[in-house]
Amino acid sequence: MTTMDEQENIVSENDPVSRVKVKRQELEQMKERFAKLMLREDMSGGGKGVSSALALSNAITNLAASAFGEQHKLAPMPEDRKRRWRREVGWLLSVTDYIVEFVPSQQTSKDGSNMEVMMTKQRGDLRMNIPALKKLDAMLIGCLDNFKNQNQFWYVSKDADESEKGVQRSDKWWLPTVKVPPEGLSEESRKWMQHQKDCVNQVLKASMAINAEILAEMEIPDNYIDNLPKNGRESLGDSIYKSITVDSFDPGQFLSTMDMSTEINVLDLKNKIEASIVIWKRKMHHKDSKSSWSSAISIEKRELFEDRAETILLLLKQQFPGLPQSSLEISKIESNKDVGHAILESYSRVLESLANTVMNRIEDVLYADNVARDPSLLAKKRTMSSRRTLGECSGQSPSETPTSKTLSDFMGWSIDQETRREDKETEKYHSKSAKILARKKNSYMEKLEAYKLRSPTTRH
Repeated sequence: MTTMDEQENIVSENDPVSRVKVKRQELEQMKERFAKLMLREDMSGGGKGVSSALALSNAITNLAASAFGEQHKLAPMPEDRKRRWRREVGWLLSVTDYIVEFVPSQQTSKDGSNMEVMMTKQRGDLRMNIPALKKLDAMLIGCLDNFKNQNQFWYVSKDADESEKGVQRSDKWWLPTVKVPPEGLSEESRKWMQHQKDCVNQVLKASMAINAEILAEMEIPDNYIDNLPKNGRESLGDSIYKSITVDSFDPGQFLSTMDMSTEINVLDLKNKIEASIVIWKRKMHHKDSKSSWSSAISIEKRELFEDRAETILLLLKQQFPGLPQSSLEISKIESNKDVGHAILESYSRVLESLANTVMNRIEDVLYADNVARDPSLLAKKRTMSSRRTLGECSGQSPSETPTSKTLSDFMGWSIDQETRREDKETEKYHSKSAKILARKKNSYMEKLEAYKLRSPTTRH
């Protein structure tokens, strides 16, 4: 049985009857989609579904999952899926055309006199961010289209013979391996690949910034606040709390002392940091009247601690862009009632996810090129892998093994010496930037510039 998109492929341009039939099928599909949104995912009609905002957020997330899936290769999207994505995401985004605000406008009457009247206009945040996200969407799909006729690298199935397999950068054994010519990529192809990487990196950074700003604007749900510990020390634990509240604080040094060997550990640290930020903010703004929230710590110190925690959170987000959502983010999305925020958050999130995946696939090719030019890199990787295996067999814990697998190994990230030098260079900006940020809360992108940070993928 063919899908609607496959039917559209075989319809003749000179067959108006068939084209009308396809358009009718499109209309029926659109009616079905919006009917599900109106029912808010409760097909019984009993009114027990989720909020309209969450229904739209889930719809965009599910559509992206079905349209993109997991990008195993650098190749153009199939035309039928590309058309489906553009058509159906357009349906969902059309809701924002009717989210408006009143703005003053000058109107001239018949007698020539001017008067000020209130008119409706699309809400400001949507008017600014929806076109930007559409452009990022087009840039990302266009980048994938650029790989259509490339012949400098190719993929080998994971089931191929060992002698035929290419290079695997990460431990994701289910992905096809990458092969390049024996001498590596040509100089022109290498520069072209780097250009594609830079383009995708711009999409990644922009979508991350928009997503972070929208999440920051969402209200913190009461059920999240009710489950918070009484103070920041209880949330962070004594060890982390002491590290953050010392007189001389270095966020790079702080992260180097944390156990970030697994995704669970990093996510746990992120949850603790976010909870402490919420606690300190509430105390500074006196939004909680319970005596248990009172403390002898001055407002100035809380502002300093909060800024340090936000710096750590920013570094985590930049160093681990593929990290799952935190408890606070999930809670905000599930409790959010603002339809505009729901659409912006979910749309930017799926673009961020796809950009991060495409970036990893580009890194796979560049790594295969580096190995072709310097085979010792592969030998070093195998040696490290063997040492990890020996350490595990000897009963040594991952944290005790000098070459234990980190989250970077799991997710295909590589942190080289250049990255470590850049982190050290940011030290001289921290004290000055902290004082500025304590007085004025800058935007996500402004904080990146303040700390001289780049997306980690640009440092590889």
